[in-house]
Amino acid sequence: MESAFAKRLIAWQQTHGRHGLPWQVSDPYRVWLSEIMLQQTQVATVLGYYARFLERFPDVASLAAAPLDDVLALWSGLGYYTRARNLHKAACMVRDEFGGRFPQERSQIECLPGIGRSTAAAIAAFAFGQREAILDGNVKRVLTRCFGVEGFPGEKKVEQQLWTLAESLLPKAGMTAYTQGMMDLGATVCTRSKPACTVCPLVDRCVAARDGRSAELPTRRPKKAVPTRYTVMMLAVHQGRVWLERRPPRGIWGGLLSLPEFESSCAIEQWKSERGTGDLLPAWPELEHVFSHYRLIITPQPLRLDALAGRVAREENGGWLSLAEAPDAGVPAPVRRLLQKMAAER
Repeated sequence: MESAFAKRLIAWQQTHGRHGLPWQVSDPYRVWLSEIMLQQTQVATVLGYYARFLERFPDVASLAAAPLDDVLALWSGLGYYTRARNLHKAACMVRDEFGGRFPQERSQIECLPGIGRSTAAAIAAFAFGQREAILDGNVKRVLTRCFGVEGFPGEKKVEQQLWTLAESLLPKAGMTAYTQGMMDLGATVCTRSKPACTVCPLVDRCVAARDGRSAELPTRRPKKAVPTRYTVMMLAVHQGRVWLERRPPRGIWGGLLSLPEFESSCAIEQWKSERGTGDLLPAWPELEHVFSHYRLIITPQPLRLDALAGRVAREENGGWLSLAEAPDAGVPAPVRRLLQKMAAER
């Protein structure tokens, strides 16, 4: 049964799978970069970022040698910025601990920052043809439906069951086509909603298709209320420049430049009065930004500064950028939109 599963999947991928993607090469650097970018991000979104990133950092040596700010600037807008910081750390580790050569074994790849078991296995399979099982979201969906696996896949017990199943299905040859086929089937046929079961190569052995349970499997995560948080962002401007601060390395938007945050406009008024003169302008309309685990409601508060600028610029962890340059710096996506608006209104 297992060999038939793999044989069908490989044949389907070769005829109907995705081909011609820029990272479908044996270069481990390009494979690694794509796997990190594709974590929690759709292919269509990644394509542009991938091309721009490779143009600036064509190999692991150039990435390791680059300042982190340059990496974050190119990553800006792609989200989940820990991926970019770990990508840079991993490049330095490949340079310093592996002599600039990307490791081939899954166990070694998994030791690099930002790479888990499934991502390491995908890199090993695509770049080096290693016989390793992957278990990303698409693969989990295919396996739970095809084999009728009950329970939320994020639970440790269920996930281990899926790992065991994934390993048992591996073919003896054709790992690149098989691994790509698992991803492609989940992304283009066995989709979350309205799966195209009539064109699936595994439909005659699929429990969910047989029993009409495609909407039930995989079992969904227990619902949890998504909290809403509020913040006021200060748009402090002086002579065509805006004040930006470096966020802490950990947490949301870690390491990026961003606008200073306050609890209220009154807090900004107090901050201003403690430091000098300036004009607090009317607040802009609220801006909503949705993360995976909460909603952030931003109130943009413009502040026009005069003699205050020199004193602010001596404070730690911040600096002045021109309004023309600031949107292209390593800033979060909602902050970029605010900076672009401010630049347009000048």
